[in-house]
Amino acid sequence: MWTSPFTENGMEFERAFMKNVKRVIVKVGTAVVTQADGRLAVGRLGALCEQLKELNSQGYEIVLVTSGAVGLGRQRLRYRKLVNSSLADLQNPQYELDGKACAAVGQSSLMALYDTLFSQLDVSSSQHLVTDNDFRNVSFRKQLSETVKSLLALKVIPIFNENDAVSTRRAPYERRCSCSDSSGIFWDNDSLAGLLALELQADLLVLLSDVEGLYSGPPSDPNSKLIHTYIKEKHQGEITFRDKSRLGRGGMTAKVNAAVCAAYAGIPVVITSGYATDSIIKVLQGKRIGTLFHQDAHLWTSVKEVGAREMAVAARECSRRLQAMHSDDRRNILLDVADSLEANERLIKVENEADVAAAQDAGYEKSLVARLALKPGKIASLAKSIRVLAEMEDPIGQVLKKTELADGLILEKTSSPLGVLLIEFESRPDALVQIASLAIRSGNGLLLKGGKEAKRSNAILHKVITSAIPKNIGDKLIGLVASREDIPDLLKLDDVIDLVIPRGSNKLVSQIKESTKIPVLGHADGICHVFVDKSAKADMAKRIVLDAKTDYPAACNAMETLLVHKDLSSTGLLNEIIMGLQHEGVILYGGSRASSLLNIPEAHSFHHEYNSMACTVEIVDDVQAAIDHIHQHGSSHTDCIVTENHEVAEIFLNGVDSASVFHNASTRFCDGARFGLGAEVGISTSRIHARGPVGVEELLTTRWLLRGSGQVVDGDKGVVYSHRNLAL
Repeated sequence: MWTSPFTENGMEFERAFMKNVKRVIVKVGTAVVTQADGRLAVGRLGALCEQLKELNSQGYEIVLVTSGAVGLGRQRLRYRKLVNSSLADLQNPQYELDGKACAAVGQSSLMALYDTLFSQLDVSSSQHLVTDNDFRNVSFRKQLSETVKSLLALKVIPIFNENDAVSTRRAPYERRCSCSDSSGIFWDNDSLAGLLALELQADLLVLLSDVEGLYSGPPSDPNSKLIHTYIKEKHQGEITFRDKSRLGRGGMTAKVNAAVCAAYAGIPVVITSGYATDSIIKVLQGKRIGTLFHQDAHLWTSVKEVGAREMAVAARECSRRLQAMHSDDRRNILLDVADSLEANERLIKVENEADVAAAQDAGYEKSLVARLALKPGKIASLAKSIRVLAEMEDPIGQVLKKTELADGLILEKTSSPLGVLLIEFESRPDALVQIASLAIRSGNGLLLKGGKEAKRSNAILHKVITSAIPKNIGDKLIGLVASREDIPDLLKLDDVIDLVIPRGSNKLVSQIKESTKIPVLGHADGICHVFVDKSAKADMAKRIVLDAKTDYPAACNAMETLLVHKDLSSTGLLNEIIMGLQHEGVILYGGSRASSLLNIPEAHSFHHEYNSMACTVEIVDDVQAAIDHIHQHGSSHTDCIVTENHEVAEIFLNGVDSASVFHNASTRFCDGARFGLGAEVGISTSRIHARGPVGVEELLTTRWLLRGSGQVVDGDKGVVYSHRNLAL
């Protein structure tokens, strides 16, 4: 049985254990506690204490491990030495302060600040200075646990720090590779935090750093990537570290050593930024921030991070196996997908309703929520369209042209899959089903990235569809990209990915076009027009306008601008159309002429896609003025004329340079299923390769197959070319 990658409260799958966390160890590093010059970062400490107070009030048991005493003490002693220096001392300022003295001086100041901050928040705290030798004493460890347990029961926050002032270790800055070895129990505050997590049986250890988490290389390197889940077997040999942190002892190396030690002893660890004001709270909410270390991470193969190239190459390999299948076998895969969707309709509905509720709670626009919802009957409709697609003639390997080049030398031009498609879409989870079924029918590999608002719907739809793909093809035929952060890496793979199709905002399409060498197919906006000519039939005009605007206002083929011939303002038809729209709840905005005549607000722009129950109205002089308006303000998507004058209709049909142009029919007909394509990947307003609804045929290219009987060119001396077209 399939398990959703999200729990009921929206947590990521690998972070679902957070809902059972109660006792948390938080370690804050020197680089977070202090500024670059060694002074205390009071603002960051205040934000940290506010987070801990909030969690304390929610019932979490919080233990804090803090660094910073040495750095703070060094800054204060340097200042004191400067104040008391003679002129000769100032001329020769070379001196080295004793680290243990710095720790002794800085500790009191550090604790005084924590006490002040927590007191202002009505929280009690306690100080605990320890050395590694203390932990060699069994009685000490037992007493420590009992004391902390009592403090936590009283909602006190214990604050731990290594007592460097009296530590007997000769090499306190030496880094080790395990939690306990022959030279010490712990070696810095990172390992102390790990040790305390084990001693106090914590549910979680959070290590706060000056960066967002563990990167594959130095965070300053633009090629470095944040690792969301650390898998020892995968990442141990891939990561390069800088030498040490700005002020502390071991930097990220020490944190990773401590995190691996604690995680493999059963305490989950998250390394995240201590600069953010809510990072700990987000960690406990199960948000995918920072780097998670967990003893079961290697088992999460279904959700572990997969490299962009690995995902794309796998999709290509699977697509080649799919192409090699018999036509009937590819058809049966689609029929199995349709059956699987219907069989899992209840699960799909639960996940989709959760997405819709979350979107409403987050305050998303109604138009987005409308696109997000899978309405009753939608799954059945999708399954039906997939079955229609399955029964269509196999598009792969169709002979498009056959030519005899010479006697016994036959050339065929055949249809062939493009290869691997990368499609990013927003909001509509039903788009995932249509796109996936078209990819299967056309024999293409597919990488999908849906909007975060539909993550649960997309996850289960992807699982349901890929579960119907035979093992000899592989479920990696269709990859679901987990995060938008992966898109830049995928867009670099012009040697593996053959076509990018973005379905979303103008901003999204523009960003993708600027970021890749891969061909991009898609439309940015759906600024669709309906022009009502002076010869239009009244009832037809009202019916078409209402349908184009209100049938599904969130769709890209919905009417966004109504153009009306100037003569209709005196016949009454304009008022009838306007009243009909307003009666249905459509909010109207006008161009300069319409706003004055109809007393409606003026539109801020003609190039605006409302995606809601709103539209712009303008009055034009004639059909040519309507065409000029569409060319100036439209998006080359779908435009319609309503007229009984066929000569005017032909002027419009031939004059409007859009992907789809209609006469006496609603713009809502611009749809792959309604065009008989079975489904659509999207609607293209490009002028190269495909235009309008993109179905199976638009996801194909061509290949040339030449069959001979031993012919050679030999300077064309021995070949007599006939170039005769043959019947297919």
